[in-house]
Order: sequence, then structure tokens, then C-alpha cells
Amino acid sequence: MAMHFTDIIWVLVALAFFLPVINKKMNESRRIAALRRIEHIRKSRVITLIHRQETMSFLGFPVARYIDINDSEDIISAIRLTANDVPIDLIVHTPGGLVLAADQIAHALVRHPAKVTVFVPFYAMSGGTFIALAADEIVMGTNAVLGPIDPQIGGMPAASILAVGEQKRPGQMDDTTLILADVARKAVDQLRQRARHLLSQRLEIHAADELAVKLTQGKWTHDYPITFEEAKNLGLPVSDEVPDYIYEFMQYFPQPKRTESSVQYIPLPYKKEGSAPSDKAANP
Repeated sequence: MAMHFTDIIWVLVALAFFLPVINKKMNESRRIAALRRIEHIRKSRVITLIHRQETMSFLGFPVARYIDINDSEDIISAIRLTANDVPIDLIVHTPGGLVLAADQIAHALVRHPAKVTVFVPFYAMSGGTFIALAADEIVMGTNAVLGPIDPQIGGMPAASILAVGEQKRPGQMDDTTLILADVARKAVDQLRQRARHLLSQRLEIHAADELAVKLTQGKWTHDYPITFEEAKNLGLPVSDEVPDYIYEFMQYFPQPKRTESSVQYIPLPYKKEGSAPSDKAANP
């Protein structure tokens, strides 16, 4: 029986609705399989904290992701399910988020008796860096970056609020500015103390305090990229030996493509610099 035009339209609508759901489920299955493979290789509990711009259903509306209370609850639950003698590997890819959530995650990790490794294949800024401070080892990609953990008050750097307040004479600031300066001072002091506590687990007290000051008191802008080399010079326990399977795992968290990608390359390893694979290798 021939299909009517309206039937074809309904079939297309059904496909548009169900295909994203099916693809999402398949991708989740691939993630779990890859997660189990990494755990088998490393003999550890692997936890991920990966924030992308996800899409809602098939409508394509972007949803910004950041560290929140749901993340801290889930990660703490995973840590509680992990025996004291089992290492924890945390894969972090995030722009940051709530101080409270990042603080809970970091202190849950630092209390775990076995080795804790944080993998940063691309970037872990702000709250992501704060969490990384709890690790026995931070494994960064050679081009990956961390970031300062200076607190932000109402979208403004707390350290800058304090700097402006110091430039004004008594009586030149209104009550709102005075309150902002007071909150900013407390925020900086509190985060410095929390960072110092985490760092003192791996560094001497003097070094931990010095680094906590650098990271929290406005030495850099909040989006300043701390490279692997700089992180090493700062005294953080970093290495740059991110295994290939970590990068492969990140492929299961793709960014939604709303337009044609601006980046193109042949997804094959080029072993010798300046040489390309033959057509036979590219098209077996």
C-alpha cells in the first residue's frame, strides 16, 4: 500500500523525535564500556566530571553546565562506594562552578586513603582547579590548563573589589560598596584557608600558604590559563602523561553541532612529522 504524503511527514517527525534519544542511549552505553575498560587497566574507581554544552531533546537549545550540588552529591556517593584501598581516578573537564560544591568534592577526595589522581585532558578552571588541588597527582595534557581560584562576588573579582576599596578614602564609599568589600575580604580569606588546607596535604606549610595566596588573591585574572609548565613551577604535583584512552573517552562527550564545524582534519595518527598516510591507509 502506498504511503500518503502526510504519513511520510509523521514518519519523519517520529524519526526526528526518537533518533536523538536512541543516539544518546548508544553514546551512554559506549561511555560505560569505556569507563569499565579504564578501570580494568588502572585497577581503580573512575569518576568523571565533564561539562559540555548539552542539547535538550531534538530542539537544540544549549544548556550551560558547571559544577553544582548535584555533582558534589553524585561524586561523594561514588567515593563512599569505593573501598579505602581502591585508588580513585577523576577525569575533570569543566569551566568551574559553585564554591560549595567544589569544596565538598575536594575535601571528600582528600579524605580518601588510597591514591587520588585527577586527569585534566583539556582544561579545569576555577572550581575544577580547586578540586584538582586535592589530588595526589594531577595528570595534565601538555596543552591543558588550570586556572586561578579567586572568588567572584556578583560577577566581579573579589580581589578587585578590595583593591578599589583600598584606593578610596574613608567616607567616599556608600554602604553597598562597604558591604561588597567586607564580603569580598571574607571570601578571599575563606578560600585561601581552604586551598591552604588542601595543598598542605602534599606541600610544606610555608609553600602551601604561598601558593594558596597566589591562586586566590588576584595575582591573575580569573580566566588566566595556568599551563603544565607553570603548574609544575608553582610546585603542584603534575605530570603530562595523559594516556590515549583518556582522550578517546572524551570523544564520547561531543559538543552539539548546530552548524558546520570550522575544524577539519583526517582522524588518523601521523607517525612521521610532515608525512601523510597513503590513500590505502586512509581508505582501507
